[in-house]
Amino acid sequence: MIKLKNIHKHYFNNAGTVKQEVLKDISLEIKQGDAIAILGPSGCGKSTLLNMIGSLDKPTSGSIVFDDVDLASLNDKELSEFRNKHIGFIFQMHHLMPQLTVLENVLLPTLANPDRYKEKDQQRAKELLSVVGLDDKTHQFPGQLSGGECQRATVVRALINEPQIILADEPTGSLDHKSAGQVGNLLVKMQQQQKVALIVVTHSRELANKMQTAYELIDGNLKLRTSNS
Repeated sequence: MIKLKNIHKHYFNNAGTVKQEVLKDISLEIKQGDAIAILGPSGCGKSTLLNMIGSLDKPTSGSIVFDDVDLASLNDKELSEFRNKHIGFIFQMHHLMPQLTVLENVLLPTLANPDRYKEKDQQRAKELLSVVGLDDKTHQFPGQLSGGECQRATVVRALINEPQIILADEPTGSLDHKSAGQVGNLLVKMQQQQKVALIVVTHSRELANKMQTAYELIDGNLKLRTSNS
């Protein structure tokens, strides 16, 4: 589904010379239904790699191909439409709009396409909220929810447009241990139920161990973890 080939990411100084090489010759293939964790220390480039997979950033060299479409061939408008249609994002902070209800927040990604069937979207949103245990919170506001409940709502928001892949950047990083475990289990449950690919960037080995495959990003190189220890 997604192929990363020989990805390099450099940051340059004002003189135009390489200041930092963050990612070095990374190749990775992501298939439908994969559940992948990427571990590594702070500042190693995990989020940069995730942003490039999600077309929010571009590699210095190398290619990212999604279902035979080279992302480098798309302009900004096309990339925006591509993200909305194919990718769901979950971040460490839930980024829910405080003035909107849980249901309205979940439906936000559907507004980019005026041709969508709104009643169908509402029904899907309510069904997913029920699956994640928020069916009694649909008309509440984010300020009335716990951190774990807010993050569960973001999982539903990421799934509302029926994406092919979910990209989660430290999705449990701001939660207490119990809530983090619940959200981690929920991510796996929804990934399997909705048959999407899931890539999680995390510091948490506990969360990484829930995934089918785990990699570590060390000194710009992506290496397969051989142990769940």
